[in-house]
Amino acid sequence: MTKKYGERRVLDGLDLSVEPGSVFGFLGANGAGKTTTIRILLALARENSGSVRIFGNAPGSAEVRALIGYCPDVPGFAPWMTAREVLEQAASLFQLSPQTVRRRVPDLLDLIGLADTKARVGGYSRGMRQRLGLAQALINSPRLLILDEPTSALDPMGRRAVLELITELKGKTTVFFSTHLLPDVERVCDDVAILNAGRVVTAGSIAEVRGTFARTRGRLIVETDEPGRLREELEAEPWVSEIDFTERDSRALLLTVDDIEEGAARVATKVASCGLRLYRLEPREASLEDVFVDLVEVGR
Repeated sequence: MTKKYGERRVLDGLDLSVEPGSVFGFLGANGAGKTTTIRILLALARENSGSVRIFGNAPGSAEVRALIGYCPDVPGFAPWMTAREVLEQAASLFQLSPQTVRRRVPDLLDLIGLADTKARVGGYSRGMRQRLGLAQALINSPRLLILDEPTSALDPMGRRAVLELITELKGKTTVFFSTHLLPDVERVCDDVAILNAGRVVTAGSIAEVRGTFARTRGRLIVETDEPGRLREELEAEPWVSEIDFTERDSRALLLTVDDIEEGAARVATKVASCGLRLYRLEPREASLEDVFVDLVEVGR
């Protein structure tokens, strides 16, 4: 699929699929094309070429509209309404039966932790608004829930509450989770796709995507009795791409090397030749952030 605004190509051959019942992380830096993709999925924009199918149907079709729930990054509500009134109003838009509304509204309020809140929405915190936005998006029991940066501006407690809610939905509905906050994705997602300049540069399970980094580069944690001296010795080595102290231990170094097995052997040799004591030498599993930064920097 491609999408252009004037001469600017925002989506450039975008190609991806999402497994039913999964929590799918759609990753990319600001401007990568995430929001444009979501607008096309919601039939708020149209692609210039290619095609999009949701459960086999075109976005915006009568068959699809009732099957989708959407929560934007900043949900907006009338400030004078209560959470219950917001959900009842949303239910009316989907023409849900009174019996369904009486059952579903209390269940959702309980799910988001607002069942006992009588305050008007205008007095809600950002985290409370985000949780209410999720509940509103779930009022029609959607088969697909689309979330656009649902945790981007939340404090740690708010982020935790929203992520726990997304985890509760796993297996019950398909969640398409657009974000640039990689730790959130590692916590809740089954599969991911990394978008850069309108193209998917890698996609698959978390383990598979991490493996794309490990196949080309590796990281080693090295702990010695004189880490500063070892760092000076290794900085000039061509097989060391990056070197720094680890965040948690100033005695340990974190090295990025071209080949992890060969790099480990060379580090051990260097430590011995310097007369240092080697306390620890172990590989560090690549994080999603490692993969993201590596692929996005290469693509620029």
